Amino acid sequence: MMSTRYIYSFSEGNGSMKSLLGGKGANLAEMTNLGLPVPPGFTITTKGCLDYFKLGRKIPEQILNELPDYIRKLEENTNKGFGDINNPLLVSVRSGAAISMPGMMDTILNLGLNDKVVKGLAKVTNNERFAYDCYRRFIQMYGEVVLGVPAYLFSRHLDKVKDEVGVKNDPDLTVDVLKRLISDFKEIVWKETNTEFPEDPEEQLIGAIEAVFKSWQNRRAVIYREANGIPHDLGTAVNVQAMVFGNTGNESGTGVLFTRNPSTGENVLYGEFLKNAQGEDVVSGARTPMDIAHMKLEFPEIYEQLLEITDILEKHYCDMQDIEFTIENGRLYLLQTRTGKRTARAAIKIAVDMVKEGLITKEEALMRVEPKHLEQILHRQIDTSYSAEIIAKGLPASPGAASGIVVFDADEAEKMAEQHKVILVSLETTPEDIHGVIASEGVLTTRGGMTSHAAVVARGMGKPCVCGCESIKIDFEAEVFTVGKYTVKKGDLITINGGNGDVILGEAKMIEPELSEEAKQLLAWADEIRSLKVRANADNGVDAFKARSYGAEGIGLCRTEHMFMAPERVPVVQELILSETEEEQKAALDKLLPMQINDFIEIFEAMEGLPVTIRLLDPPLHEFLPGLVDLVEEVAHLEHADNPVELRNKRELLRKVKNMSESNPMLGFRGCRLGIIIPAIYEMQMKAIFTAVARLAREGKKILPEVMIPLIAKSTELKYLKERLTNIADEVLAEAGVDVEYKIGTMIELPRAALTADEIAEEAEFFSFGTNDLTQTTFGFSRDDAEGKFLHSYLELGILSENPFMSIDQNGVGKLIQMAINAGHKVRPDLKVGICGEHGGDPKSIEFFHRIGLNYVSCSPYRVPIARLAAAQAALKETK
Repeated sequence: MMSTRYIYSFSEGNGSMKSLLGGKGANLAEMTNLGLPVPPGFTITTKGCLDYFKLGRKIPEQILNELPDYIRKLEENTNKGFGDINNPLLVSVRSGAAISMPGMMDTILNLGLNDKVVKGLAKVTNNERFAYDCYRRFIQMYGEVVLGVPAYLFSRHLDKVKDEVGVKNDPDLTVDVLKRLISDFKEIVWKETNTEFPEDPEEQLIGAIEAVFKSWQNRRAVIYREANGIPHDLGTAVNVQAMVFGNTGNESGTGVLFTRNPSTGENVLYGEFLKNAQGEDVVSGARTPMDIAHMKLEFPEIYEQLLEITDILEKHYCDMQDIEFTIENGRLYLLQTRTGKRTARAAIKIAVDMVKEGLITKEEALMRVEPKHLEQILHRQIDTSYSAEIIAKGLPASPGAASGIVVFDADEAEKMAEQHKVILVSLETTPEDIHGVIASEGVLTTRGGMTSHAAVVARGMGKPCVCGCESIKIDFEAEVFTVGKYTVKKGDLITINGGNGDVILGEAKMIEPELSEEAKQLLAWADEIRSLKVRANADNGVDAFKARSYGAEGIGLCRTEHMFMAPERVPVVQELILSETEEEQKAALDKLLPMQINDFIEIFEAMEGLPVTIRLLDPPLHEFLPGLVDLVEEVAHLEHADNPVELRNKRELLRKVKNMSESNPMLGFRGCRLGIIIPAIYEMQMKAIFTAVARLAREGKKILPEVMIPLIAKSTELKYLKERLTNIADEVLAEAGVDVEYKIGTMIELPRAALTADEIAEEAEFFSFGTNDLTQTTFGFSRDDAEGKFLHSYLELGILSENPFMSIDQNGVGKLIQMAINAGHKVRPDLKVGICGEHGGDPKSIEFFHRIGLNYVSCSPYRVPIARLAAAQAALKETK
């Protein structure tokens, strides 16, 4: 029986081995095979990480046994010795999961240095300052990552020493100051850990490997995986690579570049670099780098070489690449390539452009763009007519605009975001701040560039970000920042514009976004492929027009109760509800009738030629009345006032509200029950609908009305109402002298309706699944109570794998839907079936709905583009 292989040299792997070697290791192997300048190294597999946790956080013995052989191979490839004081080999130890998680796990650079080796490095390079700078960096990074020393202890002390010696930038530190820092850093390690900093390079390497394995389960990595839907059982690989140095002097440097602009998608080289620096200086945001274009002047030959390499890599991977590189004494090395994180707008443009360039097919473009990308491009922008008070300007790191109250701490951002929209303001964000970034509307940093952690993570999440805003000075103790004449306190409102870097005082006026030409093209390709129709949930003409502009193929849900909630209509509705005679009831309905007619005319005109499904009044009537608790308080207050008439009226209102209150309104007097017991309400609505239909039909307009009766549990309920409502519709159309086809169907939102769908299909001409209520009644959960009280705990404990109100419960609610579809089609083969709950805009749910044969999904207008793309992706997955 063959034993598990845990280690591969770069020359032994390839790009198809991502699940085993992680994305970074597989790509390093692939670039090595392509003959590109990659420093040699080896990868410890993700299997090693998973087995480390299975063994109770213990490195498998086989890895420890194999390590010396691979270090020896590395020594042979570099002609250097690990721990050799005359010609030392230093290595980097870096994480690399199968799915990119930028900055979420740990890295150690310059490993192999100790008090003796640093002298050898200084001698062999003839650069004492460089050697001690590497040693200072190594102790700082190793102390934090492996030994668990809080990072701020090192950074604060570094800043303190720089202030004392009058130096602003790290490269200006002298050898003597660096030696002092090394001694100070070792003292910090001793105080915090009660152990000496390790001198043995082999001990250092084993400690670093274990730290990278551990980082798979650190808080920030777990939060990032949860936020991005990445499985927790993949593990991380460990890449051990010979160090190359960008901090040897002004002939050296380091940088990060993208083969296309990750913010806009424009086909131009985009990135940043620093002279005399190591990679962490760029991505950490500790120093603000120069634009990659400056390399034309600083390193013209290297720049041309980079252009050739980026072309090779983009054509090889057929996607935009994110590349890390180092220049050591005028020689270029590649440290990483990966599929680049990009904004939603860039993702769409790059996919469409690559089809036009012949690099990928339309089908590949559709699968490459995530549905959430379309959601992100529909974020609001600042209205150009708004007179903004711009107080500072930084780098436009992630487009879009956001307003919120200023918060200076990631933990506080997460907490305050429960009540307010927040903007996280910091010197720079680190991977430890991921929870605060997720909670915030946007991010503002005073340090860092376009490839800093804050920028990359914000772009991936579709959040606005402004980086490197150096004019802002933060006082964390006072919880304020100052810029020029302005002082902004914690809790003050600001707006950031990630498209141009503006920081604006107060809340700026926003405008609604529009789909780009590339997005329209992508969606046109999606429409060619998908079979699932996409409708919209809309309750007024404005939303209906907006939905149609986003490609909606009709309205799947018009909630008529929303039409009654306008401030000027609520008193009339209350008059209807509180009426005690037929005359009072009729008077109220006569006032509502013309309002409803105009509502339906607007919606039908917006959707001319497309089906419009109108749900008759659904919620309990008491929802339109004042709250019981509020009324009790008002009556109590009036009892002490001298106003007997108002007191009498309020007591009468209180009596009626008490009579109408229900123990469980969701299961109470609502939906079809209301239409049966108080028939005048549904009759008025039918008259309004078909009066509108008749007027437009006489104008020659094609109107396709579908009337949906809610909350049917028995076919007899539907039969009773259908007979009466059909008579009204036919009568109105006959009086107008028009002939319009229409359908009457029902919303399936109760388990009994799903179980007896064959009986209901005898009467219904269509089914629309109300998955919100169907989920509530199947689980026995009240959505509001569940999400507020225990659903989060259920998700954390693994009792539920995902929120069933966000993504359809396929094994429970989904089975009821499948049963209802099958039963309904046996009775009525041409039965139209759709879904109009919140799940209609969820890509994962849409894939399920495509698979079980729904005719359409219906969602909010702004999710229509998302549903169109998700439906096409579902069709492509089925084809594959």
